[in-house]
Amino acid sequence: MNGPSPTAAISLWRDQRFRRFWAGNTVSQFGDRITELALPLIAVNALNATANQVAWLTALIWTPNLLAILLGAWVDQRVRKRRLMILADLVRAAVLLSIPAAYLLGAVTLGQLYAVALLTGAAGVLFNTAYPPFFVGLVPRASYVDANSKLSASRSASYVAGPAIGGALIQVFTAPITLVLDALTFLASAVLISRVSVDEPPTADDTTAPPLLRRAREGLALVVRHPVLRASLGCAATVNFFTFIAGSGLIVLFASRNLGLSAGVIGIALGVGATGSLLGALVAPRISRRFGVGPSIVVGAVLFPAPIAIAAIADGPFWLRAGALAASEFLSGFGVMLFDVNLNALQTTVIPDGLRSRVAGAYSTINYGIRPIGAIVGGLLATALGLRPTLLIAAVGGVLSMLWLLPSPIPRIRSLAPDETGDAAG
Repeated sequence: MNGPSPTAAISLWRDQRFRRFWAGNTVSQFGDRITELALPLIAVNALNATANQVAWLTALIWTPNLLAILLGAWVDQRVRKRRLMILADLVRAAVLLSIPAAYLLGAVTLGQLYAVALLTGAAGVLFNTAYPPFFVGLVPRASYVDANSKLSASRSASYVAGPAIGGALIQVFTAPITLVLDALTFLASAVLISRVSVDEPPTADDTTAPPLLRRAREGLALVVRHPVLRASLGCAATVNFFTFIAGSGLIVLFASRNLGLSAGVIGIALGVGATGSLLGALVAPRISRRFGVGPSIVVGAVLFPAPIAIAAIADGPFWLRAGALAASEFLSGFGVMLFDVNLNALQTTVIPDGLRSRVAGAYSTINYGIRPIGAIVGGLLATALGLRPTLLIAAVGGVLSMLWLLPSPIPRIRSLAPDETGDAAG
């Protein structure tokens, strides 16, 4: 057996297989922060793109999630999920390398940037739908929260330091050439994952398996029927809709126009928010052990959106306005990690092995598909009502997402033990 015992906790620091995967994930997360800076800068500086064209560049990265429900159903019938993850990393590396190659030839176009955004987004969906079965083969059940904490901490750390590193690299090497480094991070991830052995149980033969659309419906049906998955998806989609109404763009615009803060001060405040995410990811396992997994999810669902109101009502002297924005970002970052780390662990526990990828696909289609809609609604509300009322609506609406959780079993779940979660995956 290559996989760990499903019930025994292990020290993930001593688990070489997990360390390799964690290292690859961390490197690629930092690479993602570079891409998030470099692609828009190439569009603006090299191609004189308009604000609308840059917005489409961002939207195209999210668009493949709308087909995640079908891709997840297809992935569930593939035996080698690890190979699909490696393939996704290699595709992202190759696609990103096309930009510096075209740049050196003087042939970069906006169409190419759109294609890169779409293809990297699609490869990301492939990776994310293949990931859940791989994770279960890699991490024992008792270590789910700890593993998610470590992976989330890496992601948070990339938001703390990644933009500064990416900005410095772009300043020295230019944005297109810096994308070579991002491509190398995906190659490093592919190499490290290729060296992580996990048991991958056989799937049903394609000749006897249900059609693709039926498998996709089965994944969605499980989400709808299962009290934990239904409540968690309803809560996550609702909180994401309202937090995307606020969005980083409107927050920055509000801080600049209404709070009168400079770009440097806003940047510091956002950096403080990223440290809140890092701290939240690190302490989430300790909080869940002390208060329970379910109660931690409920608190995170409130603490994630509620602090938006702190920024929205900020007024008074400069230090108070700047402090309110920093406090808002810090508490929100802490809350989202408390929510995500525990919810991801709980979902991993209750999803049956044969349905993991298709459930992940159905979940992504709804949870990620709602985000661009929230951003569009946020723009409409800000135009009609103003920035401050829009941020308050986002805060109140986001807090109401907990109403999905209260009647569900989630608030009463203290640990991931089978007798508490009542899952079929243990």
